[in-house]
Amino acid sequence: MNGLELSKAFFEEYGMPMLEAEFSDLMPFLCAGLFGSGSECFGFDDKVSTDHDFEPGFCLFLPDESVVDRRQAFLLERAYAKLPKEIMGFRRSLLSPVGGARRGVLRTGEFFLEKIGSESGALSAQQWLTLPEQALAEATNGEVFFDNYGEVTKIRAALSCYPEDIRRKKLAGNLLLMAQSGQYNYKRCIDHGEAAAAQLAVNEFVSSAMAVIFLLNNNYKPYYKWSFRALRSLPKLSLEAEIMEYLLTTNNDAEMAEEKYYAIEGVAADVIDELAEQGLTKAICGDLEKHAYSVNDGIADAELRNLHILAAI
Repeated sequence: MNGLELSKAFFEEYGMPMLEAEFSDLMPFLCAGLFGSGSECFGFDDKVSTDHDFEPGFCLFLPDESVVDRRQAFLLERAYAKLPKEIMGFRRSLLSPVGGARRGVLRTGEFFLEKIGSESGALSAQQWLTLPEQALAEATNGEVFFDNYGEVTKIRAALSCYPEDIRRKKLAGNLLLMAQSGQYNYKRCIDHGEAAAAQLAVNEFVSSAMAVIFLLNNNYKPYYKWSFRALRSLPKLSLEAEIMEYLLTTNNDAEMAEEKYYAIEGVAADVIDELAEQGLTKAICGDLEKHAYSVNDGIADAELRNLHILAAI
């Protein structure tokens, strides 16, 4: 049983009965679920994950004080704290009096303000461009068990993927970096005898290619240590994960470098095919740089289109 399943089991066995018995008058205004920080919110947890920040528990989201006041929130916090301390051999941790808890009673607006800088989920173009992608992933991962008030579901729906112009801007920048690092600089570094610089070029290519693949899937890339696992679960271009792992874990001697360069071109070709499939590029060639500018040219908002092509990186 993973952490999300454990959370849901804890909620169904203890949380929901407590809410129905003690807070039936507040039920129309409540939301419960588990999402945010932690591998369990992505479904990526395993036995190693249990060494820290792993426990049964759930999040109970409240609207602002005009709907659920401080006293009602306090009573909910106290009732949550009194829930059983253990389930299926896992113990709950004590709630911190100085905040920072990932579970328990949370104000919806405060949660999203901390994650994305907006209580309502409404973001300006500049915020979309500059927000760390992992923050958006944490705001939309996991599962909502129920949302009678509907506020949390509405915000998460608005944040579920990048607006199309923002997606194009991010795609364009990362495609350009793929071209520079993989199609151009990798081989030049090898020709200069700079094996370490060549590997840095590979690292840059893989990082940018992963960003592109998540964008082509309309999916947020999570924190780097979970990115390969998330990549393998995507519906499009997930097989590139094996090629990119090969690029990262092999050396750059003469024989291997040639194979790696062909692998880089293979990833580039697959990405170009998907760009064409989605109607994102009008370029007809194998040069990722040309596709980057074509993707950027398709941005509808002129102000955003005219920003530097790397403005969203």
